[in-house]
Amino acid sequence: MRIAYPRANWLVPPGPITPGLRIGLLGGSFNPAHEGHLHVSVAGLKSLGLDYVWWLVAPQNPLKPTAGTAPLDHRVAAARDMVRDPRIRVTDIEARLGTRYTIDTLSALKRRFPGVRFVWLMGSDNLESFSRWRRWEDIARLIPIAVVLRPGATFAPLRAKAAQRFASARLISARAIATADPPAFAIVDGPRSLESSTAIRGKFVSDEAVVRASPA
Repeated sequence: MRIAYPRANWLVPPGPITPGLRIGLLGGSFNPAHEGHLHVSVAGLKSLGLDYVWWLVAPQNPLKPTAGTAPLDHRVAAARDMVRDPRIRVTDIEARLGTRYTIDTLSALKRRFPGVRFVWLMGSDNLESFSRWRRWEDIARLIPIAVVLRPGATFAPLRAKAAQRFASARLISARAIATADPPAFAIVDGPRSLESSTAIRGKFVSDEAVVRASPA
């Protein structure tokens, strides 16, 4: 049975909206937000000529366990505290839409803001698991995708199932991605951040264990 989501025509955007504006969308649980997210966002702004990047903080990532996930409002607040560039906007828009999967979120955003040129941003580590996302081929046909290379996954654009499936859609010039008709893929290189949410959570747990084990 198809889930009926709330209509998106009332949705207030997290930043300026005008026809032709180029906006990158970076989704995830942001549990917590880290320098890697900033790296992908700044790469999008600089290399792709984007006007803004929206961080779509998900209520819950369908591919990740709920255990260990901080409350949504905590994650949104922490992400906003980290961001210093006014072109990066943090939003809980998925919670307000009532969507759980990326394909539903993107469909709603494109209906609500038809004049905006959206680009989906992801690190190359996420490209490797992209083929596990619900209706991932439909996502690629709905919105251009820019992949920012990250340590440990620099070969993902060659070996990932999605990259192979849409190899003919890869653009030579990454800067053309925002005006390209999907399916369209672009690869963005540059200084690579080593941080990940998983590593940060692991370090926090490890540090907390050391503190608890220390003598009073």
